[in-house]
Amino acid sequence: REEVHKKNPRVKDDSVRHTPVRVYAVRYLDETMVVTSGSKMLTLEVRDRILSVLERGLEVKVDRFGSSVHSAVSEKMEFLGMEFQAVPPSVLHPPMSEKAKRARKMYLKRKAAEAQELKNARETRRKKLGLKILNHLFKKVRRGHEFEFAFRIEDEVRQEFKGWAEETVVEYFKSQEHRRHWHRLFTSGDFLSLNRVRDQLPTALVDSYDHLQETLDKFLMPRRGHDITEDEEMLAEEEDERQYEKRIVEDLTELKMRVNAPIELVRKAVKLAGFTNSMGRPRPIKLLICLDDADIIKWYAGVGRRWLDFFCCCRNFKMIKIVVSYHLRFSCFLTLAEKHECTKRQAISHYTKDLKVTNENGVPEVYFPTEKEIKMMGDKNLSDPKPVDGALTMILVRLAVDDTSLPCLAHFCAGTDTALYRIRLLQNRLNVDPLNEKKWVQGLSAIHESLNKKCLPLCSIHASDLLLGKITLRDIDCTQFVDVV
Repeated sequence: REEVHKKNPRVKDDSVRHTPVRVYAVRYLDETMVVTSGSKMLTLEVRDRILSVLERGLEVKVDRFGSSVHSAVSEKMEFLGMEFQAVPPSVLHPPMSEKAKRARKMYLKRKAAEAQELKNARETRRKKLGLKILNHLFKKVRRGHEFEFAFRIEDEVRQEFKGWAEETVVEYFKSQEHRRHWHRLFTSGDFLSLNRVRDQLPTALVDSYDHLQETLDKFLMPRRGHDITEDEEMLAEEEDERQYEKRIVEDLTELKMRVNAPIELVRKAVKLAGFTNSMGRPRPIKLLICLDDADIIKWYAGVGRRWLDFFCCCRNFKMIKIVVSYHLRFSCFLTLAEKHECTKRQAISHYTKDLKVTNENGVPEVYFPTEKEIKMMGDKNLSDPKPVDGALTMILVRLAVDDTSLPCLAHFCAGTDTALYRIRLLQNRLNVDPLNEKKWVQGLSAIHESLNKKCLPLCSIHASDLLLGKITLRDIDCTQFVDVV
């Protein structure tokens, strides 16, 4: 990459449009994606050099069949379960449609009307308060009362009235009718514009009058309404043409990388796990009924937060937010309603829309992301990707064993206040082979079947982290599983 950039330096002349050859690379574990802005021959050369270094220098095996070259413009490249494609800038930032422009104008007009109403209400209250004060003072003065103050407020009152006067003048001069009226009063019956009168007056007086007339014309001369409208329309048209020209040039000379989440695969995974029925509507997962209420909410929260964190950099992140906020949330409500044999409305009224649940100390806690929190989520950089597969394809069932002195199997944990949990896997519950691509979701990994129904002691903190997806089975010592009949 450094060699290519040294051979193709950037031109610092702004008058010349220069697009040098560039190489970009991103790696996660043993997967690497290299993107070049040059020719296909350069891409093949870079790929061959990388493969030779890996095989000869590092002596590692490389999947040459999977190490293929694709066109980033005409094809979608898959990496980390996401779809990458090079598109023009107008695809990522499309121009506003006429409907959107009209909606924005109506919104701005409504906001301006609301601001004017608030201002009028504020002025009305101010006038009423001033009249009350003046009326009170007038009554006191008529009765012979004298007012003595320990402090002087003349400067503050003068400054306040000065601010009110300036605001009134500014608002007054915004009206074309008021300006036209005063301009007509000042300029009517103007005898100093006659030449025979001006010749008989001193030059200083004539110059002072001309300066006054220029000032009046500058501040009070009303412009015709259609002239202002035409100027505004011309400026708007020029700005639109300038933006259109800039957008066309960028589309012809630049390409941006678009990252999309495979929304169809996400919906298929949601349906496979049992969040939705055949019609795509939320449904309860009966396997989770044996868990505590807090563990049920934590399991749903682990899946939802993993998806929100993993696909935070995608262009269609809004679709992921809908899946989490609607399908997962209401599937959790239906599961809780199924467990307590109540209706969905009763479950929502008990746990609220935010799925609040009380802990051991009676303090309400929220594990599932709230609707407001999901709505405020925006584009982020993917810094530490943690796939959702482990949280989606596994649940932990707590066993009814109270007396256990076994240590927690989480790495670097010495806690002995533990509870026994049994691992249940998704593929065994559905009786589906993950190697069968027709029945399984493409790209969704599965936990090995040898871990199904294994028992492991965990402390309350690490059990909660495993349900929430903060840790995975890689953080557990899988060689110390407990055999429970």
